[in-house]
Amino acid sequence: MNLLSGFANISLAQLVLVAAVALFASVIGGLAGYGTGALMPLVLVPLVGAEPVVPIIAISSIFTNLSRFVAYVRYADRRKAGIVVACAILTTALGAYGYTRLTGKGAAIVIGSMLILSVPLRRMLRRHSVRIGDSGLAAGAVGYGVLVGGTSGSGVILLSLLMAAGLEGAAVIATDAVISLATSAVKISVFGMAGAVSAQVLAFAVLIGGIAIPGAFLAKAFVERMPVHIHTWILDAAVITGGLVMISSALRAL
Repeated sequence: MNLLSGFANISLAQLVLVAAVALFASVIGGLAGYGTGALMPLVLVPLVGAEPVVPIIAISSIFTNLSRFVAYVRYADRRKAGIVVACAILTTALGAYGYTRLTGKGAAIVIGSMLILSVPLRRMLRRHSVRIGDSGLAAGAVGYGVLVGGTSGSGVILLSLLMAAGLEGAAVIATDAVISLATSAVKISVFGMAGAVSAQVLAFAVLIGGIAIPGAFLAKAFVERMPVHIHTWILDAAVITGGLVMISSALRAL
């Protein structure tokens, strides 16, 4: 498979834009625990359409989450990560399979809706200081698996679950990375068997993942200096706007 064929109809300026957003998103992800899955669809959908977006991000997340895990490895809560992975594996596979059955317009609507809903959900959980035990974390992981398997940007839900389970700061980022590595492997397997991993998907995933690797380490260096609430508000605005644009475009095409 020739990776260069995946960029055949993409200009150099567009590739530079994708690379820049990937680096920015990885820094955001290293600081806040999410970002790549929320931001990348905003630049990828206009270039490649909605259908390849989740497979692209699933493959590239192997790179981004591995680098994030290495940067924060000592903070990971392996027990909570094990609970989530054990309960989310099957539903992740089911969600990924369901995604492969969607049309391009359906994929755009699902991704856009997930992006929009993720913002108020995260803020609601934080505002009410929701706290859950191991059983609540396990139950939440089952539903999270369906969403992460079939959507992009649902990482914010995992972030909220881990915070509700009592994790804070770097522990959330590190534990999120461990879980995301496992769910990404499941999604990639399903997408591969369904024939959703084309040369274009693989090429974009390698580009995004490779460019994003330094982001986690840059984030670690800046984590005590950058006010998190500022980029959180910016990210939320971008996510909601992008989700609305994607849904609007899909509905107009119906």
